[in-house]
Amino acid sequence: MGKRLLLVLLTFSVLAVAGFAAPLLRATAAERTQQLVLARNADLDRFAGLADHAFGTGDATVLRAEARRYTDLYGEPLVVVDAARAPVVETGGARAADVAGPIDKALRNEPAGAVQWLRPWSREQLVRYRPVGDGTRVTGAVVMEASVRRATSDIAGYWALIAAGALTALVVCGLLALVLSRWVLRPLADLGSGVRAISAGSRRSRVPADAGPPELRELAVSFNRMSEAVAEADERQRRLVADASHQLRNPMAALRLRVDALERRITPDGEQTYRSTVGEVDRLEALLDRLLALATADQASESGEPADVAAVIDDRVRAWRPAAEDAGISLSAPDSASGRTALSTEELTQVLDVLLDNAVKYAVGASVEMAWDGRSLTVADTGPGLSDEEISLAAQRFWRADHHRGSRGSGLGLAIAGQLLAAHGGEMRIARTEPHGLSVHLDLPEVR
Repeated sequence: MGKRLLLVLLTFSVLAVAGFAAPLLRATAAERTQQLVLARNADLDRFAGLADHAFGTGDATVLRAEARRYTDLYGEPLVVVDAARAPVVETGGARAADVAGPIDKALRNEPAGAVQWLRPWSREQLVRYRPVGDGTRVTGAVVMEASVRRATSDIAGYWALIAAGALTALVVCGLLALVLSRWVLRPLADLGSGVRAISAGSRRSRVPADAGPPELRELAVSFNRMSEAVAEADERQRRLVADASHQLRNPMAALRLRVDALERRITPDGEQTYRSTVGEVDRLEALLDRLLALATADQASESGEPADVAAVIDDRVRAWRPAAEDAGISLSAPDSASGRTALSTEELTQVLDVLLDNAVKYAVGASVEMAWDGRSLTVADTGPGLSDEEISLAAQRFWRADHHRGSRGSGLGLAIAGQLLAAHGGEMRIARTEPHGLSVHLDLPEVR
């Protein structure tokens, strides 16, 4: 958007400067051309008068002397002929035969006509003529080849000044356009950054509200209020989940004690029911633990050293390998995984436990491979995988695929892992593995 706005402003500036400069260029060229024509017309009138006097007295001495002096002074050829087209004056190397056309027009008493305005690159001589005599009788003709070199040089100088002024105006307009676009778009860029931060998991994102047009300042203030409201609502939700999970622990602990106390009094007929009850109690305890973990997952840990990726991977592979072997899963770790991440050891351990637990539960008989490229950690399996629609829902809270409804689990694992990463500025991405399977890519946040 910034480039488009700047392009529009610059285009408008160019058109505005061009609309001002083009008429000015034409006006200066036309004015200088007119000055040249008026000056040469005055000279032609003078020589026409001298020629008329010479033809009347039969003495052309003064005419020839003035013609030579004029040519010596200005370097412009001059030709004067009588009514019979006989040359009377020929200076500067010009011959009457060379300007026969203008002579004929002058003897026919035709006006010389307008002159097209000169340009800096004009090189042709300006040929002007004037009939000799009064308005009713033509006794001869005067033809002058005027040099345009000085006029074109002056026009080039004028145009250079106009071009310099136009270029300066364009530079000033460009700077103003740049300042204006930044003034208008910087608040929008800040708002975009704030929206992206909230989308990435940040629950409180503020943008500057003291720059840009008043409308954008008001929008920034509204965004900050919205961000605070979202953060407050999320915090209330987090506290509610955490408090509820914590408060339910005591009743669950009491229920566990009572169920355990019943074990010695269970008859063979009630054994199956008792075992089912114990399983449900275990599941409820696990669910409460996950709810508590979810409530605190989006709070970046301020304690704990940055995790050593290689050490955590090795530890988790050793911990999960027996369970993987029992499920017929081949579990492999990267050969080298040196590096550290902003996640604490406990947080990275929790994230990997979620991914490996899912792989052991849902990729039975397949293979699970972990890979590390120094920035992203990938856990990929060759199990049945998920459809594209299921992948888009996999990280949502309490979501479980239809074909996994009967298996153990709460549907909170991937949501917890995603929030733990987002709290530190990382990201979790889920994708299909060809020809079948699932891969989870963890963009681990760097240590700052």
